[in-house]
Amino acid sequence: MFAIIEDGGRQYRVQAGDKVHIDYRAELRDGDSLRFERILAAGTEATATIGQPLITGAVVEATVVDDEVRARKLEIGKFRRRKGHIRHNGHIQRHTLVRVMAIEVPGFETVHRAARRPDPTPAETPALAVDAPAAETTAAV
Repeated sequence: MFAIIEDGGRQYRVQAGDKVHIDYRAELRDGDSLRFERILAAGTEATATIGQPLITGAVVEATVVDDEVRARKLEIGKFRRRKGHIRHNGHIQRHTLVRVMAIEVPGFETVHRAARRPDPTPAETPALAVDAPAAETTAAV
C-alpha cells in the first residue's frame, strides 16, 4: 500500500518501511514518533482513493531515524566580468530522516512495516575436488 502525504508544502509518496527526508524539525530526537494526517491519496496496485482535498481519518505513522541529516553543500559563486568582482558562498540544508512504520486508511487494510528477516545462511558449498595432475604431453617435432 502507498500513500501520498503532504508535509511542509511538499508531497511525498511513501510505503511502509520507506525512509523519507523531511524538513528539519529541531524538537524531534532519534526514536520519537511522528504522525502525518494530511493524506492526499492512498491505494494499492489494484485500487486507490483520492482525497478531496484530504482523506478523512487517514494517518501515516513514522519514527525518527536521524534527527539531523546534512545534505550536500550547494556552492554559490557570483562573478562579474571585467570588474574584478568574485564572491563565493555555500549552503548546507538540514533534514530529518524518518521511517514510515504504518499506513492507516479507512476502507483499506492497515499496513505495518514488515519485520526484518534474518539474512539467510549461505548454503554449504561442497569441498572442491583436487584436480589430478594433468598428463604430460609431448609435441612431436
